[in-house]
Amino acid sequence: MRRSIPAVAATLGLALTLAACSGGGADTPEATTSATAGGGGGSGDLVVWVDETRQAAVEEAASAFEEENDVRVEVVLKNFEDIRADFLAQVPTGEGPDITVGAHDWLGELTQNGVVAPIELGDRSGDFEQVAVEAFTQDGQVYGLPYAIENIALIRNTALAPAAPATWDEAVAAGQAAGTPYPVLIQTGTEGDPYTYYPLQTSFGAPVFAQNEDGSYSPELAMGGEPGHAFAQWLQAQGQAGVLKTDVTYDIAVEAFKNGESPFIIGGPWMLEQFEGLDLSIDPIPSAGGQPAQPFVGVQGFYVSAQSENALLANDFLVNFIATDEAQLALYEAGNRPPALTSAAETASEDPITAGFAAVGADAVPMPSIPEMGSVWAFWGVTEANILSGAAEPVAAWDKMVADIQGAMGS
Repeated sequence: MRRSIPAVAATLGLALTLAACSGGGADTPEATTSATAGGGGGSGDLVVWVDETRQAAVEEAASAFEEENDVRVEVVLKNFEDIRADFLAQVPTGEGPDITVGAHDWLGELTQNGVVAPIELGDRSGDFEQVAVEAFTQDGQVYGLPYAIENIALIRNTALAPAAPATWDEAVAAGQAAGTPYPVLIQTGTEGDPYTYYPLQTSFGAPVFAQNEDGSYSPELAMGGEPGHAFAQWLQAQGQAGVLKTDVTYDIAVEAFKNGESPFIIGGPWMLEQFEGLDLSIDPIPSAGGQPAQPFVGVQGFYVSAQSENALLANDFLVNFIATDEAQLALYEAGNRPPALTSAAETASEDPITAGFAAVGADAVPMPSIPEMGSVWAFWGVTEANILSGAAEPVAAWDKMVADIQGAMGS
């Protein structure tokens, strides 16, 4: 049921209504659903940037919003790869949309550049998966309306492993008992893949950054010390045992699992198209270090421009027309990612594969969106790969990695 927002208007106040100019886009999009491209954003109008995947679902919600509010919503189609850069470039000049689709891990850059405004979820906050709201939270304020959650999990071939493993050692034992070439598949490569290895790292109590009470991150690196050393030593042991290898790239891992060469692969829903014909189960990633194995979760949502003249109207559209079962299920069907709205997620979870990913995602942690995250990647994956291959001593290499990251963060 849609809810009105008189209270929302009061609480948003000047933070949302301060605007330098309207949200009309000067950029010429690939296609639009209105007569003119980016020409909205005037009084009583909204301009929304979307990509092809989200277009139809947003158009449907926009039509309902137009009928109830006697306003015009212009849905502008753009390449997703261009949206962030164009939004960052256009909003400071008073152009761009009132609303754009985007990923939560853009948040640090968007707030740092002052191009997004907070939104007010009001009593709707509890209607979403908690991790989805946390992902769009910074300094106690929510900056995005979440609609989809994406994360990795343990994908199991039930013909080779009838039961889900509770621990990493159980997974390896089941893989060895299956007699397949790979006990467990994790894409690695010579550059490493810290995103995919992260749940195993968190199971040792070594998160990348410290989290605040509201789920947002502080720029305090938290993966050093004994927990980090224990994870590094575990990596070395897995490499020495031949369980995990740096010559297993994404393509090799997917092809091997597809061909029945392992009962398990750690990966996301984007792999599933390759696994047609296999009887699959989606399970929690087993702990290697004794603590919960928490993967990163990516959340897709919608941002409001800091320069929008119609921020209250934009907030109304998002909270009351995008945050509905109908809209979120339409977005789910288009993108095949579990909805962020809990009631819609329950409906989508009638599919057991979706239910499996959603269950793992509910206990996952948001990918840090703070600017400091950009200093981590260059050192993290290579260090893991070098430890795994035996090219580096685990504790010394891990300590050097932490020092290098801290140096990069301070530069």
